Amino acid sequence: MASTARRASGNKTNWFAIWISVAVVVVLVAVGGLVVWLNASASGPGTLPEASNVNTDTGAIAVGTGTDTMDTYIDFMCPVCNQFEKTYGSEIQSLVDAGTITLNIHPISILDRSSQGTKFSTRAASAMYCVAVADPTHAVDFMQAMYANQPAENSSGLTNDQIVSIAEGAGVTNASDCINAETYAKYVTSMTPKTPVAPGSSGIGTPTIAINGSVIANSTLPTNPADLGSLFTQ
Repeated sequence: MASTARRASGNKTNWFAIWISVAVVVVLVAVGGLVVWLNASASGPGTLPEASNVNTDTGAIAVGTGTDTMDTYIDFMCPVCNQFEKTYGSEIQSLVDAGTITLNIHPISILDRSSQGTKFSTRAASAMYCVAVADPTHAVDFMQAMYANQPAENSSGLTNDQIVSIAEGAGVTNASDCINAETYAKYVTSMTPKTPVAPGSSGIGTPTIAINGSVIANSTLPTNPADLGSLFTQ
């Protein structure tokens, strides 16, 4: 009888061991899912600048409603971008106001290396998205004000508080918290590598200009800003 009892006992299913094994598998799956989620979060675009005037797929901040389009990829520490705005900004705005074109502004960050570790280009681009979302009617005003206060390359750039002050001076409201939090910094970082390469260039540069979706060489821009409209009739 004892032997039979031992055999019967030996044939019992060890449910405790099975449940422990199942629990371990569940935990491992959960941990694996967490790791995947964390990795996706680390490499993802972060908070998206969701607004009717922002295309989160391309990063374009739309100004105007014209059929023809001009896309400008800019870095707020780029002196050539500043010069482009000084040279062509008024004519671009005239074309926007006339309903001829839609200006798509893409703030990117390729010059973080030139701001002594403060990542000014990323912070400034993030601020541009903050303004585009919170107060889109002042987006161009803010962009122009940032150029008017552009720091020199290889300086520490502007602080977030200084950027907020510039925004408020340009008439922007409700963007200060977003600017200080650098809300869209991760999004800027994810979008920058998607910048198209201009003809004749070996890599991403600023400003990069596209007319109706086709990137052009900056050397083809008209010398006379008044002739800018000719780009849309070719």
